[in-house]
Amino acid sequence: MTRLMRLTSLTALILLVSGCAYKDKLSKPIAPKVDDTLEVVDSSSIRSISDMNAVAFEWRKVDDPRVIGYHFYRANTQKDGTKLRLIDTIENRYTTHYVDTNLEPNTKYVYKISSATNSDIESRTTSDYVASTLPRMEGVSFIQAISNLPRQIKIIWRPHSNERIKAYEVQRSTPQTVEWERLKTIKGRLQAEFIDEELEDNVIYNYRVIAKTFDGISSQASEIVKAQTKALPKGILGLSATKKLAKKVALNWQASDSSDVIKYNIYRSTDSTSYFDKIKTVSAQVLTFEDFINKDGEVYFYKVSSIDKDDLESDLNINSVMGVTLGKLNKPIITLAQIQGEKAILNWQAGDNRAVSYTIYKTIKENFFKSKTIKLEGITALRYEDRDIIRGVEYNYAIQAVDQFGIASAMTNKTELVLPKLKKLN
Repeated sequence: MTRLMRLTSLTALILLVSGCAYKDKLSKPIAPKVDDTLEVVDSSSIRSISDMNAVAFEWRKVDDPRVIGYHFYRANTQKDGTKLRLIDTIENRYTTHYVDTNLEPNTKYVYKISSATNSDIESRTTSDYVASTLPRMEGVSFIQAISNLPRQIKIIWRPHSNERIKAYEVQRSTPQTVEWERLKTIKGRLQAEFIDEELEDNVIYNYRVIAKTFDGISSQASEIVKAQTKALPKGILGLSATKKLAKKVALNWQASDSSDVIKYNIYRSTDSTSYFDKIKTVSAQVLTFEDFINKDGEVYFYKVSSIDKDDLESDLNINSVMGVTLGKLNKPIITLAQIQGEKAILNWQAGDNRAVSYTIYKTIKENFFKSKTIKLEGITALRYEDRDIIRGVEYNYAIQAVDQFGIASAMTNKTELVLPKLKKLN
């Protein structure tokens, strides 16, 4: 009351922050020139209607022919205190209605009106007229955020009961942030759903909704609701890879503990730290895989991920396991290679306990430019006698070990043997 009583001082208060008499001079405040003989607007004739961001006025016009319009002065009692300022000039004496817009909701304002002339002279102002804007509308009465969706959260709310509502503004924050982020404006009073997409996995988000009227007025913010995105499925356990199978690597693992896993992705790389290629997808009922590789002693690294019903994949930032195909055998060791009588004799040591048979490559040099090689397979002994030789012909022998899977070792170095020609008797 004390503040409002101070506002009753007509001219003194206006002098603090008054402006000139015309709209184009509102930005150039000067002390008003008051003519006490000019007709004053009847304070008792002022009526108003308030909205949340506006106040509409009507009053009885003045009949003084020197008056060409009206000045409106205003103070926001919370911010301006007792300092009124000129906010507008109405340039027609016969106008008796005015709407002050862009006001703050639930705020008390004090107004004064003076009669304006076509110069800087104006009348005394009316008595203080106090008007308050309406409070903001209540927010939506119900809001819910739905958790455990894959990289998204669904927000639903009850449509606002006020028919002036034309849209809803959805806002988001996280426990790590303070500021609210405006996500989207949903048009239509009866629209009541928004899905926030492309979110991080297993993260909590906060949401609120603000209703918007056709004339841009915001309701109070709704209740703040929280929801959490779905976590990635748990990975598999106990992945192992073989190192002694011929031309393949067999993988075995234990199932993921996540109940909604529907399949597994299998990845392979030639390096434990390089990019892994997906080579196979198997159903959740399959816990093994055989990677057939047509190479001996080939090294690969493997990872297996879990895929749930929402196509979320478990974390691939895990250690890989190494698998190796069975390598080549060590080559045999030749211990004897000589001509004995009319035959070539070869003796050797196994060189590798995996060897079950041996292959001998016999190369026959027919002339300086031509030779041919005969492949002798399935030899199980560690000795070979070749009786199919001709005197004076050069033979080269090399031996290769073979295991039960048909994997062959490297060949030994070639050994040259020649059955000398018989000397002619004179």
